[in-house]
Amino acid sequence: QVQLVESGGGLVQAGGSLRLSCAASGDIFGIATMGWYRQAPGDQRVLVATITRAGTTEYGNFVKGRFTISRDNAKTTVYLQMNSLKPDDAAGYYCTARRGATQYWGQGTQVTVSS
Repeated sequence: QVQLVESGGGLVQAGGSLRLSCAASGDIFGIATMGWYRQAPGDQRVLVATITRAGTTEYGNFVKGRFTISRDNAKTTVYLQMNSLKPDDAAGYYCTARRGATQYWGQGTQVTVSS
């Protein structure tokens, strides 16, 4: 099993920044892609950003250069730097890790953006 623990969520004013972290532990051998999804109440969970072990990144269309995903050298922690936050960015942010066909999820961290 893989455990994912997120941190860094909270309340921020519109235009502000937050940095989310996600630490993976447990049976982490073979984890290829890590990343973040988000889900607002009543909405589906959508891709925010992912990063592979090789450093290839993918972002949701709404990111538009405001967010940056990165991964530590040990490949066990992934970060999401979020700048120029908007009220529409408010959601639960969930860390994910994929190994083969198995996708693991963290418990989520809440991001609230005040206007």
